[in-house]
Parts: sequence; C-alpha cells; structure tokens
Amino acid sequence: MVMAEHRSLLIKGGHLIDPAAKINAPMDILLRDGRVAEVATPGKISGADEKFDARGLIVAPGFIDLHVHLREPGQGYKETIASGTASAAAGGFTSVCTMPNTAPVVDTAEWVSWLRHPERGAVVNVFPIAAATKGSKGSTVTDFAALQRAGAVAVTDDGKPILEDDIMRMALRLGAELNFPVVQHAEDTRMTENCSMHAGPTSFRLGLRAASGAAEANVVDRDVTLAQQIRESRLHVAHLSTSEALKAVRRGKRAKARVTCEVTPHHFSLIDENVGEYNTNCKMNPPLRSAPDREAILVALADGTVDAIATDHAPHAAHEKQVEFERASFGITGLETALGLAITQLHRGNKIPLTRIVELFTAGPARVFDLPHRGTLARGSFGDVTIFDPKKKWTFDAAKSRSLSHNTPFDGWQMTGKVVATIVGGKLVYRAE
Repeated sequence: MVMAEHRSLLIKGGHLIDPAAKINAPMDILLRDGRVAEVATPGKISGADEKFDARGLIVAPGFIDLHVHLREPGQGYKETIASGTASAAAGGFTSVCTMPNTAPVVDTAEWVSWLRHPERGAVVNVFPIAAATKGSKGSTVTDFAALQRAGAVAVTDDGKPILEDDIMRMALRLGAELNFPVVQHAEDTRMTENCSMHAGPTSFRLGLRAASGAAEANVVDRDVTLAQQIRESRLHVAHLSTSEALKAVRRGKRAKARVTCEVTPHHFSLIDENVGEYNTNCKMNPPLRSAPDREAILVALADGTVDAIATDHAPHAAHEKQVEFERASFGITGLETALGLAITQLHRGNKIPLTRIVELFTAGPARVFDLPHRGTLARGSFGDVTIFDPKKKWTFDAAKSRSLSHNTPFDGWQMTGKVVATIVGGKLVYRAE
C-alpha cells in the first residue's frame, strides 16, 4: 500500500489518542499531500484514494525519539541511517534525533547537511543533533547559529559530558540567544573512570569497578542551577537514571527554568541486578541503576516530571559485545522494543494510563525540541501516524530486527503492545507482517 504523491489516505475505525489535541476517542483521519486534512467522528469522511482499517487499534501521532545513534558517518558496520530508520519505523517512530558522536563528530554545518541528504536512504524523518563543542572535546563551543541554520535541532556532546562550568555556561547562553536546546550527557567522568556498572551489591559480587549515582546527579544539579540563572536557556537532560538527578530536575521545573528530561525503556524496565553473570547486553551508560532509582523513575514518568521516553538506541557489532564485561562497548539497541516495554512495564505493570504513555512518545518530545506540526494529528500537522495494538502479545526476536546490530537484553522477552503500521508524511513505511 505504498502511496503515490498527492494522494489521500483515510485511516478509519481506530481509536485516536492525541494528548496535544486532547482527543481520546474513536476518530477517522484523512491524510492528503503529506498532511492531516481532516479529523472527524467515525463515518463522516469519504472519498479517499486509499483506506486503512484501524478497527480495534490505537491511532496516535507519529512517535518521536529524541535520542538515537545511527552511527553514520564512519561506523556503518554497526548501523546506517537506512537500517536505523527502518528499525525506527518498525518500532513506530516517524522521527528520530541523531547523536553526533560519530567518526568524524558531527560538529559542522556540512555534516549536519550530509545527515539530512536523501542519499542516506532514511525512511523516517531525521533531525540531527550537532556537537556542542568542537570534536566533542569540551573546550571550544561550536558555531551554534550555523548548525541551527543547517537543520540541527539541538546541540550535545553525548557520550561525553560538558564538565567545565564556563563552557556549559557559555553553551546555555548561546542556546538562550538562539532558542536552541543544549542536551547534557550527565556524567562526571572524573568519578567514573574505568567503571563499567552501577555501584551496588551486584558490582561488589562481580568484582567490577563501579560508579555511584552521584556522578550523574552532581552534573544535573550544576546544570539546573545554571539554567535557573540563564533564564531563556533550554537544558535537556539525556537518559536520566537516578532519583537524585530527578530531584534537581524537579527543582528546576518548580523554579520555572526551561529544564526537560528523558528516560529510556531499559532504565524503567531493568536494574543493576539484571547484569547477572557479566551479561554485556546489560552494559550501558548511564548504567542500569538500583531498584529505588527505578521506582523513582516510575513515579516521575507517571507524575509528569519526565518529558519523553527516548531509546538511546546504540547499536554495536557482535565482536564489540562478545568480550569481557569491562572491555565491552556501552549501549543497546532499543527502537523496536520501546513501545512493547512501555505498555508492558508502565501501563500493565504500573497502571500508567495509555494516554500518558502516548504523550511521552509524541507531544512530550515534540515540545522538548520544538518540532512544529509534529507530536499531534491536529488539522494541518504533518501526516506522521503510529498505529498499534495495545493488547497484542508478542515475543521480540532480535535476529529479525531491522537494525544491523542485535545487542539487546530483551531478546526473547514476551511483551504486550505491538506496532501495526507506521506512516510518514502520509506514506506507509512499515506494516506488521
């Protein structure tokens, strides 16, 4: 059902959840010329070129992932933009924001433009996040204005923190002038050198050097203080994983600072004990945390403190994971398991409403990076749609993933909640078999 240009698609019989438009009801949606042309009660729209029967399914605005590693330029053996966006489509994501820690680092307007070029073969929208400092070395800020003009939606040194107070202050000030978000990988690397997991009983049993949650919380606390001082700055905390860091984010939000944060599915689904006997597919940065940290994250997801669920999709080749735990690369794939984990762990396991989960994948991330006409299916918005079955039980098979890499702790996991179809700009880019 691949659509030709300038044709229309009627999605009929589904239940629309659009938190930004405050809709949670049966609705039909007409897409025309890549945009939402009409949203109406069932049976009111007719005359479309194509129809999609969404009976028994949830229809939602296209999911947005604020944090993915697509590994290009330079590391195409792990993932390419083509393979990574195919994986994103299979996970229901219609837009992904790419991290700049590639080879070379995406720290110039030219590289931002390269990422966005049609030759890359993306099947979903790609929004580059550029490096905040040259080479992500933390010492000289990049040309934020040029990066923004080229199409970058934010800046970050993800994979590395901005540790120097003056550099972070400068980044936030420049960001404030341009209304440009600064994304922080919150990790005091002076406290985490050679650490491979979270400090706790499991790291002690395994004899691994481990990092405390303070390495994250201290940086978040410093950054929130700076964001409160630089009033128009936009601070976004990537992959927040500790209860103490959440306290700092709450402080910033109470003070009306422009502070946002994201949480990953692996941090709300797993804890440090899941490392078991040196399972390198449970090695990520930030590391899996304690049970109390996970509980704090669950509360923050429910109460509105967390703005978005982001996957931190981090593909690695088998030889980078099938080594001793301390030598293994950090990170896991996550695009195709995000919705299933969210519905299974958050909705079914912790009674978080489905509307809130949809908000965390749609309206929330669209607000964080100010992506206009996305994260909603209001009339005139981009025709990006995610259709899923919230009751479908399924088992994730990593070998069948569309990603080039299969480094995941969720292989063989049974989940509830499955993507049925993904539509980008009015075109069907994924349909479940």
